[in-house]
Amino acid sequence: MTGRRGAEEQASPLRGIKVIEFTHMVMGPTAGVILGDLGADVIKVEPLRGDNTRRLKGSGAGYFPMYNRNKRSIALDLKNPKGRDVALQLIQSADIVLENFRTGTMGNLGLDYDSLKAAHPSLIYCSLKGFLSGPYENRVALDEVTQMMGGLAYMTGLPERPLRAGSSVIDITGGMFGVIAILSALHRRKETGEGSHVTSALFETTAFLVGQHMAQQAVSGEAPPPMSVRQSAWAVYDIFELDSGERVFVGIVSDTLWQRFCEEFSLADWASDNTLASNADRVAAREALLPAITALFAPMTLDTLSERLARAGLPFSPINTPGDLFEDPHLTASGGLLPVHLTEGDRTGEETSLPRLPVEFGSHKPPLHRDLPEAGAHNREVLMELGLDEEAVAHLTQEGVLSA
Repeated sequence: MTGRRGAEEQASPLRGIKVIEFTHMVMGPTAGVILGDLGADVIKVEPLRGDNTRRLKGSGAGYFPMYNRNKRSIALDLKNPKGRDVALQLIQSADIVLENFRTGTMGNLGLDYDSLKAAHPSLIYCSLKGFLSGPYENRVALDEVTQMMGGLAYMTGLPERPLRAGSSVIDITGGMFGVIAILSALHRRKETGEGSHVTSALFETTAFLVGQHMAQQAVSGEAPPPMSVRQSAWAVYDIFELDSGERVFVGIVSDTLWQRFCEEFSLADWASDNTLASNADRVAAREALLPAITALFAPMTLDTLSERLARAGLPFSPINTPGDLFEDPHLTASGGLLPVHLTEGDRTGEETSLPRLPVEFGSHKPPLHRDLPEAGAHNREVLMELGLDEEAVAHLTQEGVLSA
């Protein structure tokens, strides 16, 4: 197997797996886009007007374009009995169902796992919820709610001002854990032939992410302070401002890196100073060290300093914004961004580039199989694959079961 087709197949290990996605917002679509990027045929079932996430503004404007490529769309009225019949046919043809609606919604439609498993015992059904089983399981949750509940907002903000992380990190990670559960269930099904119901949840995802701080408290006996005021484990692990106004983060996290730093910047006195030999020594001297390093870095240009830090093998980074990544030389040269065409808003039809799934298979990255879909763009195609003919599809459209 050679050439582009062979590379795409190598980077599409879920080719042949069919997924029916009943999701909105971020957590569910994240699970769907990961499966789609990995080659699964993901069919997104949307309301007749399309997923409401398509029309979000402000910080939600990026949800749909980021998490819905590599999917086909069918716009279907699930409240109509004929729409539910179509949904049941779709599910019967599939390997996996994804849903992230309020508890009880899928059950009211007769599309919950318990209603489906007898007719489709090999089905893998993934629910993406606010909470796993327990006292909170019927509560409604959001990414930001569980960041507050799970201590992540406390660890991110200032001591008196909890602050959510700067991304929908719990929704996204919760979707990833959902995919991990799905892939585990697929492996089990391969051995037993049996499907299963798997669940991932926002609150437990948050708890997992702050587990390192819980462990820190268990080890030290002291409650960890927010990261904004933490005492770093390393002496040089900070942001330095240059005279140009640009800023650079630099971390020196071992004694070997300290020696490399001293060599690159001709700091022989520091390299030979026994009072700075270990990280613990340097932590004790931090109040004197950091101003001296700031003075050393400040006159340099960002390019010059970056070149020298890279040559020394030190961890460093300029302080970028998300918009800087559109032109990031590594992402653009390595194919880390995928071209997609926007489907909503004032820029409908315009091309942009968004991050690819961050994995490689050998040297191959998961490809773009399908651009962002218009709502209901694949109604006819999907239903004809189920065995419906043109007349039946037209009739469902006329009756308002499918979008026109």
